[in-house]
Order: sequence, then C-alpha cells, then structure tokens
Amino acid sequence: MKLQTHFALMASCNQWMNAKVYEAASKLTAAELSEERGAFFGSIFGTLNHIVVADTIWLKRFATHPSSTARTLAVVIDLPAPERLDQIMFDDLDSLTAHRQWLDSVIINWVAALTDDDLSTTLSYRNSKGIASTRRYSSLIYHFFNHQTHHRGQVSTLLSQAGLDIGVTDLLALIPDEA
Repeated sequence: MKLQTHFALMASCNQWMNAKVYEAASKLTAAELSEERGAFFGSIFGTLNHIVVADTIWLKRFATHPSSTARTLAVVIDLPAPERLDQIMFDDLDSLTAHRQWLDSVIINWVAALTDDDLSTTLSYRNSKGIASTRRYSSLIYHFFNHQTHHRGQVSTLLSQAGLDIGVTDLLALIPDEA
C-alpha cells in the first residue's frame, strides 16, 4: 500500500473522529466545556482549541513545501498564526466546530494531492521557539496525525468523565476487510 493511501486513511479517520468528538461536545453547556478538568490544556474546550492551533501551525508550514500539492494549502496561508499553543482561537463551540469541519476538508484535499515524490522530500521550518529544523516530509505528516490522535484521546477521556461516550474510536473501524 502506498504511503499516500495510509495518509488518506488517517485524514478520513481524523475527520470521522472529530465529528464524533464535536457531536458529543455539543451536548455539554459552555460552562461544562470550559470547566477545568486537570488536562494539559485544562478543559475540553481548551484541548479542542489546542488541536486547531497545532493543525493551523502545521498546515501553514506544510503550505511552504515546494511541491505542487502545497497549493492545495494556499487557503491556510492567510489564517492568523497562533501566538501560543494554549490560545483560544474560537470563543464558542459553534464557531470552533465550523472551523474544524473546514480544516478537516482542507486536510482531506491536501492529502489526496500528495505524491510519492512529495513524501520523499524534506521540509525546512522553524518551531515555535524559532529553532530551525529540516525533516522528512512524510515523517512530519505522521507526526501531524499522531498529535491529533493524542489530544483527541484526552478529549475522549474528558468527555467520558463528563458522562458522554463517543463510541468506537479505533482506526480499525475504517480499515476495509480484505477477505
């Protein structure tokens, strides 16, 4: 299976899981969403915003890649650059949900355009502390999806503690049976 096919599966899983998480979150009040729950980003709302912050940072970096597929990310270039990893990008769940859905469609379109040549190159960027790095593009994409999964797992736990079950979360649910 081609690496791009794996990333397409991850992008689909990302979109599927975000829909489940946001649907569950919509059942909570604004106060419940913002309640300090001892997570790294404090609340459900803070953690959901953090995922958007990190996705925005990475997508803006990916948009600088010299490949032709970076053009599919031109729509993120003009997004405001987050100033902090704990920044609240959206003050209400409806706005955050709409942006999340838009981001997920951008990610799906970008991944669909990736080529083997793109994935075998490197990307040079500066992290949030200004430290320069050059890393394999495909490895950075793995990191991008892994980061989302990590923090969605935290949100899933916080939602469970709030009495909400988001159901099946395993990637296996999206992997077709090849009997």
